[in-house]
Amino acid sequence: MKYTVESDVGRKRTVNEDRVAFFEHPDRFKLALLADGMGGHNAGDVASEMTIEETKNFFLNIDAAQLDSIEAKKQWMLKTIQSVNGKIYEHSLSHESCKGMGTTLILVLIDGDECLIGHIGDSRVYHFTHDNVGLITRDHSYVNFLVEYGEISEEEAANHPQKNYIVKSLGTESSIEPDFYELQLEPTSYVLICSDGLSNKLSTDEMSEILHQPLSLNEKGKKLIQLANDSGGEDNISVILLSNNEEV
Repeated sequence: MKYTVESDVGRKRTVNEDRVAFFEHPDRFKLALLADGMGGHNAGDVASEMTIEETKNFFLNIDAAQLDSIEAKKQWMLKTIQSVNGKIYEHSLSHESCKGMGTTLILVLIDGDECLIGHIGDSRVYHFTHDNVGLITRDHSYVNFLVEYGEISEEEAANHPQKNYIVKSLGTESSIEPDFYELQLEPTSYVLICSDGLSNKLSTDEMSEILHQPLSLNEKGKKLIQLANDSGGEDNISVILLSNNEEV
């Protein structure tokens, strides 16, 4: 498994409230993590930083022998997410400057070619193969719910005034239920994990065009960030790019 991790403050912001990380367990497991923080007085970076550090501790201390099935992995991930959610929520209640803070969350637990994804908010996971692209996650946003219920079209959603309004985030309520997805990596496929600073600026065609250029994985990650900045860069931009293609 090859990976690259990139994050940029963008062209308009002064603080980067995104946090991205990739951890490798002494056993076979790996964990990709993206958190896009939100909250007044830059408290979003507190929420996303807490998410990284707390999740890292849970991950590096897992008993790999206990994660012997997909259900066991889901239970570990659920327990981890709920614990981190509780700590962020309690911190927001006890620190006035952090009141109401929260973060999106993407967790990808990697076991060989098998990926288990935990998701909260509007950060995304895409799966790119040689001839196809799939959006794996489903945004927890007001506008996405309107699309799913047939109230507005995809085209209307792209320019909706409330397109960035998230209806579920980590740390803003005392309890949380993430969505889970399973993904099997193919020999030449890519998994792209990103904050909305990227997905709001680049089409899947633009992403795919970069991923299929004869560049290193690191260069592809940097080029995705560059294109989002060239397209406005109004938000923080973060990317984790995974591949099991030995040629990149």
